[in-house]
Amino acid sequence: MAALGATEEIESLEEFDRVAATGSLGGYRVQSVDLTGRTAALLATDTDEAVFLGCPMERAADGKVRAGGALVFPPVPHLPFDPYRGELYRPEELFEGLEKGYENTPDALTHAWFERTRADGDIVASMLRGIHDDAVSDALDELLLGRRVVGVMGGHALRRGSVDYAAAARLGRALARGGLMVATGGGPGAMEAANLGAYAAPFDDAVLDEALELLTGVPAFTPSVGAWASAALSVRSLRPGGGPSVGIPTWFYGHEPPNAFATHIAKYFANAIREDGLLTRSDAGVIFLPGAAGTVQEIFGNATPNFYRRGGEPTPMVLVGRAHWTRTLPAWPLLEALAAGRPMAGRIALVDSVEEAPAALARATGPTGG
Repeated sequence: MAALGATEEIESLEEFDRVAATGSLGGYRVQSVDLTGRTAALLATDTDEAVFLGCPMERAADGKVRAGGALVFPPVPHLPFDPYRGELYRPEELFEGLEKGYENTPDALTHAWFERTRADGDIVASMLRGIHDDAVSDALDELLLGRRVVGVMGGHALRRGSVDYAAAARLGRALARGGLMVATGGGPGAMEAANLGAYAAPFDDAVLDEALELLTGVPAFTPSVGAWASAALSVRSLRPGGGPSVGIPTWFYGHEPPNAFATHIAKYFANAIREDGLLTRSDAGVIFLPGAAGTVQEIFGNATPNFYRRGGEPTPMVLVGRAHWTRTLPAWPLLEALAAGRPMAGRIALVDSVEEAPAALARATGPTGG
């Protein structure tokens, strides 16, 4: 049997061939790999206690692996998504077919399926959503293993072409150039800007300026998600091979499409799992740009484990926009009151501008946050 850990997962034909050549798949989890061309290998290989998740295979192979002690979860027909997927989404995957209209893309079709099945309460659909979200979490953990992750939170209403959008993009670039993996909520506005900055990080500074200028023609995802996404994909096509970052959006908010500048997209059905996962994986801290209800929820979702010290030392929290967070939506006074007398007090900061955020994050990262 395979040793426990990441090595027991098989997520590609190359991995399958390597393990099958040993003569045993026992204990492995084969995840969403098309095995219709591997019948001979399956017939000749021990599959005791193996698990096959959504792997197409010929009938003879299917019967043999089941008889040999394997557990088989068959592919589910007519779904617009793969519940057993072994990797995170790519923007090109979610927006495939965009030229025919956004409503024809896997992203839009999956949201439509979600809305339909959520309304009818089908237990099978609920199970498939749960399997999908767990598979996405597993793929996200594999991607982030060994990386220092910084979260950038902010509202979806921030428009391309604005001063604040450009500032958020420069923030994402600075964080990425500092060796951090930028993670956002994966949607439009401030989230897109931070992912854009991380994407532009390996290039000369002029590349980000050029991208910002090109995007101004489609300032928001309304009234046309298709035009908004097409503009971003066009910018990416001009500069392929940008820097990595993560977007963690959700189909729960159907009005928020994923942005195309996150090179890896962990899209969830369950917003609560998505929110908690984004914050808990941001081990290098979280920067909160001005936002509304969603960003306020994220601030206190982050503050709660810091308050109770769940999982160890508090992680840094930097709120950007003194007027916004003390007057417009006065989250800072409450956060400061919660932190008083606790270790998290040295890990929170309020700054006026985006440009001050990286330095404030660095100051709040030390043993005392000082």
